[in-house]
Amino acid sequence: MATEAAARKRSAGHRLADLFQGRPRLQIGALLAAPGAWLVILYLGSLAVLLITAFWTVDPLSGEVIKGFSLENFESLVNEPVYGTIVWRTVRTAALVTLTDAVIAFPIAFYMAKVASRRGKAILVVAVLMPLWSSYLVKILSWRTMLSEDGVINWALNPIGLHGPGYGLTAVWLVLSYLWLPYMILPIYAGLERIPNSLISASEDLGASPFTTFRRVIFPLAFPAVVAGSIFTFSLSLGDYITPRLVSNSQFIGNTIASSITNDLPFAAALALIPIVVMIAYLSVARKLGAFDHV
Repeated sequence: MATEAAARKRSAGHRLADLFQGRPRLQIGALLAAPGAWLVILYLGSLAVLLITAFWTVDPLSGEVIKGFSLENFESLVNEPVYGTIVWRTVRTAALVTLTDAVIAFPIAFYMAKVASRRGKAILVVAVLMPLWSSYLVKILSWRTMLSEDGVINWALNPIGLHGPGYGLTAVWLVLSYLWLPYMILPIYAGLERIPNSLISASEDLGASPFTTFRRVIFPLAFPAVVAGSIFTFSLSLGDYITPRLVSNSQFIGNTIASSITNDLPFAAALALIPIVVMIAYLSVARKLGAFDHV
């Protein structure tokens, strides 16, 4: 009996193996079935619920959610100038963080990819990844301590008659630039690694200056990687709400949504659609710039 059961089990396994044999599309489909279901049901499903909720309203007297179609939330976003200011402040800060990280990350990534030895490259990769091992909240609180009136930044600047930025928009920019810098370094590093050294040598042999080689050879080839890194820095800055809350008193999209959830969930859902729309537009531009060509 046991032998027959084992034989049936083996034959079932063989039939399943034969089913996948020579059918790469079926193999990939089976492999992606579970994460695909997760994406469609939970992620895209939650976005659909968010979109529906944005058209609901809240009864001003009872505070209960009225599940009916209304454009009231979107009219408030358009007609009240404060929300336009919040959106512009958030997008501007995210763009500034992205630009700052790109400027800082490019020379670091270039040194890692083209100058450092194999051992030095491994050490630098670990050094770039190391900040990601610590808690996101701990890093922000550390910056909050450094930016305080009695923090280490003012302590270091006071002898030369300078003062730190304190809490505010500059603090948000500094903290976000620090937090997301590794997400810019690593894509640029990967993009520079794909550039053959022979192209750089050929440019130098033809008499091009280092600046011309960078402008005509290195940067155009690495630009898609820069755009790919900017997707991370821009989107993460756009949706962050803890950093603005801890190191400034300014309102950003993220902490405005967080403060609206308790009292007016439909309005929070409507406001949450703004970063989604902004990122869809940003990803469309990034695709045209070739950010996904090597994915």
